[in-house]
Amino acid sequence: MPPVFSAPETDACPLHVIASDDVDSWLSGQPQRVQAWAAAQRFTGACGQAIALPGADGTPELALAGYGNASQRARRRFILAEAAAKLPAGSYRIMSGLPAEDAATECLGWLLTGYSFDRYKAASPSAAQLIAPEGVDAAAIESLAAAECLTRDLINTPASDMGPAELQAAAEALAATYSANVSTIEGADLLAQNLPLIHTVGRASDRAPRLIDLRWGDTGPRLTLVGKGVCFDTGGLNLKPGNSMALMKKDMGGAANVLGLAQMIMAAGLNLRLRVLIPAVENAVSGPAFRPGDILTSRKGLTVEINNTDAEGRLVLADALALACEEAPDLLVSMATLTGAARVAVGPDLSPFYTDHDSDAAALAASAARQADPVWRMPFHAPYEPMIEPGIADLDNAPAGGFAGSITAALFLRRFVDETRYMHFDIYGWTPSAAPGRPKGGALQGARALFAALPELLEV
Repeated sequence: MPPVFSAPETDACPLHVIASDDVDSWLSGQPQRVQAWAAAQRFTGACGQAIALPGADGTPELALAGYGNASQRARRRFILAEAAAKLPAGSYRIMSGLPAEDAATECLGWLLTGYSFDRYKAASPSAAQLIAPEGVDAAAIESLAAAECLTRDLINTPASDMGPAELQAAAEALAATYSANVSTIEGADLLAQNLPLIHTVGRASDRAPRLIDLRWGDTGPRLTLVGKGVCFDTGGLNLKPGNSMALMKKDMGGAANVLGLAQMIMAAGLNLRLRVLIPAVENAVSGPAFRPGDILTSRKGLTVEINNTDAEGRLVLADALALACEEAPDLLVSMATLTGAARVAVGPDLSPFYTDHDSDAAALAASAARQADPVWRMPFHAPYEPMIEPGIADLDNAPAGGFAGSITAALFLRRFVDETRYMHFDIYGWTPSAAPGRPKGGALQGARALFAALPELLEV
């Protein structure tokens, strides 16, 4: 179950959040035993420090959480989550010290500390629970946490239990919860309905490729989300080495992220017409696998020369983007674990995004800062267009040379969008090392920032 706030309890442990510069002044007003206890525990108010004073029965009767200083906080996310992970199990009520402007983000981080992917093992020990502070929209924060947990669960599930059919089932379960509709085009029907690239990438697997199409809402602007759903990527005939294949269960991270974002939107009841398109495939190796050197024709009619079968994500997205544009949405967003070049450029923590609209970029960047969901704008650099234009087809799916890999992939996708207002995220979808509120494993990236920016982007 997604973590939620504790119900109010009269016996909840009081928790004081104390910045490092305020420790001495706060302690000076406390009883001598509290001062002695804090001194014995060497409490300095450092970011993430947490101590609990036991009462007569051994349960905590008072707790302190360090909030550091401004320069320390600038280097961290979810500071209170770091403290929460160190507190004994129980219920806590914040009594002082948490800045009002930080409360929503810090409370979300606390809830996310309670996440554990325990599908394949015994349940994790109980975590410290928080009573939602006054002035915080508890239901909204719980909704964000639930959406993030959905995304994490989908990515963390191994490909043996998360193939195209299981990803479809996850979308259908989400749709049932919010009275949305889902339709699916599967297998050979992809060819009959002119989605040839999705079929080609997935045809070598015995798990049929498909396009999942979720719709919700009858009024308002049109928002279409497209998520890369490559449930496992062997690299195809350009087979990945073992160490590169180890995390390929997360190659459907774009699909998991748009489903998490869709859950936020539907739970909030935003006045818009939402469409979610997920090309769900497994890039496998067998007799029907597509080959380097093949020339493929897309839904849009553009031809693509295959120079590397491991650059398959942009192929399945191309057909889905072309389909999305036929409905002329007011905003089209794609999310994909698309290139290693993006990781080299910005690392695993930032979500690179592309847009041709400066106002959209500014709105998203401002929202990301407020939501502790960092993003970084990358350029649709038109002078690189020739890099994706081979000699014998309209497009090249894997330009030689290795330069600007994330940019050339984004330019490739933009060729299928025409004049539609478009934003593309080249995410990692994974936390490689555990951090406060973010255990090692699947991650939601850019989606909270985009959700919070939607009122400005679409005036909803």
